[in-house]
Amino acid sequence: MISAASFIEHLRRLGYSQYAGVPCSFLKPFINYVIDDASLDYVGAASEGEAVGFTLGAALAGRKTVTMCQNSGLGNMVNPLTSLNDPFRVPTLLITTWRGQPGVKDEPQHEQMGRIMHQLLDAIEIPWLPFPSEESEIPVVMAKAEASMAERQRPFALVMSKDTVAPHKLTRRVAPQFVKTELKNFGAAPVSERLTRTAAIQLILEALPGDEAIIATTGMTGRELFTIADKPNHLYVVGGMGTASAIGFGVAHALPEQPVVVLDGDGAALMKLGSLATIGCYQPKNLLHIVLDNEVHDSTGGQQTSSPITRFAEIAAATNYRRAMTADRPDDIRQAVRELRQAAGPSLLHIKIQPGSPKEIGRPTVKPHEVKERFMDFLRTANAASK
Repeated sequence: MISAASFIEHLRRLGYSQYAGVPCSFLKPFINYVIDDASLDYVGAASEGEAVGFTLGAALAGRKTVTMCQNSGLGNMVNPLTSLNDPFRVPTLLITTWRGQPGVKDEPQHEQMGRIMHQLLDAIEIPWLPFPSEESEIPVVMAKAEASMAERQRPFALVMSKDTVAPHKLTRRVAPQFVKTELKNFGAAPVSERLTRTAAIQLILEALPGDEAIIATTGMTGRELFTIADKPNHLYVVGGMGTASAIGFGVAHALPEQPVVVLDGDGAALMKLGSLATIGCYQPKNLLHIVLDNEVHDSTGGQQTSSPITRFAEIAAATNYRRAMTADRPDDIRQAVRELRQAAGPSLLHIKIQPGSPKEIGRPTVKPHEVKERFMDFLRTANAASK
């Protein structure tokens, strides 16, 4: 058994500063130690997949990250790990617990994952080692993890068994800041007058000053943004549907002076609505979240989403966003984007648009890891200029 301090202080010396995840009883002392240290940064995510998106965004902003989960939540991580971290080549130190370990008494819901977890990590091509149970093992294990992540530019996992880390009582609690949301509705446009997605994105880009990091959700939104204007400050989230807002939050949290805009879709936003609560809790003032809502899954043939009955601006208000607006008409959208961009966030703008995309819409021709590299270069340059 090791102390939480022995492992975390070793990670500190290696440059790790950003932690995120969903708790497990095995992880309790580890997470408590991070929370108790005000110089470290822990973000409690609403879901394990959201935690992966957040640490990916933080890594793009230059942080070395640790992503934590119970192994039952590893299944929730498979999509972003395989469709984001892998093609973008973004490493994170993944710490997963081993609930349901054969021969160790546990609850029935953990039995199957306990049997197959290592096979699952192997299947998604994430190398792993047992979490160190002796202090002398820490530098050896971390040297192997660091070497793998440096070479592969992809995650590495440590599997934590029961009673590996000595207890650490949580003594520090940070109360969330409650805000009174400024809620504004410009009035709905007739369905026939709604903009196309292309027209809406063009209008948003024209209304923005141009120094923002822009994260576009998977599917047609990213493809249309690429077609309209391919720039180093654009990140096309080619996979991990629903994770764009978590990535944007990760960037905004790590670089609080860097303006960040997320171009989300209704289907994607609905997939991880918990991310709105996380954003509202941590209050990134530099984040503008825009939901382009055409009420369908456009990329897969136009199947209806549940967004016709979903009031995204009101959800943002209920989850502690500072500002939330709805606007469908061009002049109203321009005004809303300009107001929200200049005001402290987090802010959300809900825009109803027409379904469909241009017939000849292409796909990004720049490979995801190349998009990542130039996006990181943009963030480094912009952040250096702001200091």
